[in-house]
Amino acid sequence: MCNAPARRASGKAHFHRSGGFLNRGPLGQMTTPASLLDADVPRPVLDVIARLRELGHAAYLVGGCVRDTLRGFHPKDFDVATSALPEEVQRAFRKVIPTGIQHGTVTVLSGGTHVEVTTFRSESEYHDGRRPSAVTFEQDIVKDLSRRDFTINAMAWNPLGHELVDPFGGQDDLKARVVRCVGSAIERFSEDGLRPLRAVRFAAVLDFTLDSGTQAAIPATLPVFRKVAHERVREEFVKLLLSKREAFGLELLAVTGLLDVFLPELARAEAEAARLARAAASAAPADVEIRLAALLADLVDSQRAEEIGVRLKFPTKTIERVRLLITHAALERHVGEPDPALRRLLSKVGLAHIEALTAVARARIQVREPARLPEMEALIGRLHALAAAKPPLTSKDLALNGGAIMATLGVGPSPIVGDATRFLLEQVLEEPSLNAAEKLKELLRSWSRARGS
Repeated sequence: MCNAPARRASGKAHFHRSGGFLNRGPLGQMTTPASLLDADVPRPVLDVIARLRELGHAAYLVGGCVRDTLRGFHPKDFDVATSALPEEVQRAFRKVIPTGIQHGTVTVLSGGTHVEVTTFRSESEYHDGRRPSAVTFEQDIVKDLSRRDFTINAMAWNPLGHELVDPFGGQDDLKARVVRCVGSAIERFSEDGLRPLRAVRFAAVLDFTLDSGTQAAIPATLPVFRKVAHERVREEFVKLLLSKREAFGLELLAVTGLLDVFLPELARAEAEAARLARAAASAAPADVEIRLAALLADLVDSQRAEEIGVRLKFPTKTIERVRLLITHAALERHVGEPDPALRRLLSKVGLAHIEALTAVARARIQVREPARLPEMEALIGRLHALAAAKPPLTSKDLALNGGAIMATLGVGPSPIVGDATRFLLEQVLEEPSLNAAEKLKELLRSWSRARGS
């Protein structure tokens, strides 16, 4: 894998343009289509391919970089596949890291860039729903492509030799905007339990449809999907959640039974409630915490939301923020409240989370009660105006610190200091102008006298 910036002029592979395909060669090979001819391939990647071919080995770009380039998008990374054995790749370059050599993968340091190179391989039976029990190195690119998940990911391209290898109709499926398994969908999904979720994710992210045969194979392979680590499920789920067709993807997850495995709270919700939840998430900005909160806010309470976050192995910071957003998501309950009440809300939420909270609230109201959107926008405007005034919202904002409070009351460290701090904070939330040292001291003395202390 080679991570590269969006443009790298020095590494560009220049070809003469042509109008479409030339003669199809053996093993599914064909000349490079017009969409690839002016592709921008990083120079270090081209150098690796050139070196391997100079030594008599086959070498191609494979997988997502070919798919994305054919779609007119610059790939995020470039993976090289070769007929050279791992030890032959190691001998071919000065600096090589054996990152996954047992599976045929090494990382070549070329021009200061890390280029992932993997030997063509076939795989034996999968016993754990994730990894093959053994791999066999091959000399045939088609055998290597035949083990891949979807036709749109099972193409190989030699940017130096003007050849594209597409034995399973990946280009046709790209044009038809369809996600289809290579060969038997049941076999592909039984090999790696994550593949059904990836199929749905690709359909949502790429704005494609799911091939009917591929979709039909998912329910039968759910037992394999259940074996997948929650971290891997979360990674795919987040990509789907942040896509432009998030609602479509979630609905497809529900229809196929995948959603019930890892998010039954949504899968088993009443149909209209589930539809509104999906719509709210789609209406929210493409931020994982905001969309997750918008999705769950009207389905679960904050405690259950935390349990979901733990189940899917989200980072603690994400779990805590989603819980906070769900706790206060129903902002419509605060319409018409006076400023002190809104300042107390700001104090509970924290200024750092106001933008996210208002985004969740807006998305919910937009799909659930659109007629109330104007009053929601007015409330959001008031909250932002109050926040912009920078009122004291926490004990750290008080004009008296703990030491000054103890001196005023004539006490040492004790629970009374915490009580006094909370009292003062309530006073300044009600009236921010009271947050001056002398005013707070007078309030403290009166409070202390009233307590008889």
